[in-house]
Amino acid sequence: MNEHQRGRVLVVDDEPTIAEIVGRYLERANYETQIAGDGHAALARASLWHPDLVVLDVMLPGLDGLEVMRQLREIGGPRVAIILLTAKGEESDRIDGLRLGADDYVVKPFSPAELVARVDAVLRRNEVDEAGPEPPLRFDELEIDPTSRRVLVDGEEVLLTQREFDLLLFLARHPLQVFTRDQLMEQVWRFAFYSDTSTVTVHIRRLRAKIEREPARPRFVETVWGVGYRFRP
Repeated sequence: MNEHQRGRVLVVDDEPTIAEIVGRYLERANYETQIAGDGHAALARASLWHPDLVVLDVMLPGLDGLEVMRQLREIGGPRVAIILLTAKGEESDRIDGLRLGADDYVVKPFSPAELVARVDAVLRRNEVDEAGPEPPLRFDELEIDPTSRRVLVDGEEVLLTQREFDLLLFLARHPLQVFTRDQLMEQVWRFAFYSDTSTVTVHIRRLRAKIEREPARPRFVETVWGVGYRFRP
């Protein structure tokens, strides 16, 4: 990658025309790109080429996009960002992708220029996330360490999923600020204009069960009825 290129993007789609168009738009935006036509080829390219981001079609022949994403998450080294391409109306794919840790999604048919803007946004956020170590956040018996991604309650480590940790850290970084479920979907899951926000409620409930002494009467993650949630320091 030369000094003018902004990152490596692997485009995975079994429709050659779509893949080529997306690749051209990304190259015009100074991204180094490669193309794969199926899931197995995508995994092989990713393991050798180490892209910064993968644009990944969900509906791939053989090994589908969600399984490709699972396996990409298991590859060692720096975390690769993933933008899913989903068919219009296939909400279940977007929900599954969200739960598996996708960074964003774009619904077909889409504007290639919009997709490039999404790539820009996801990689910018990742640069912020990797800016450097952050000291632990401490609130009475609760300690959150952003660098090691560990959470302690009364000195004992609590095991959180990736999304549970991201949700807790985001709220703790904005104490007393109230966020709607839509805002949390956009800020934590990084999905804008997402129609099903029930996953936020589920994650809040699981998070409380792990960090609160009395989950039914939460000390840290409060519900603001009719609005959303906030973190009380």
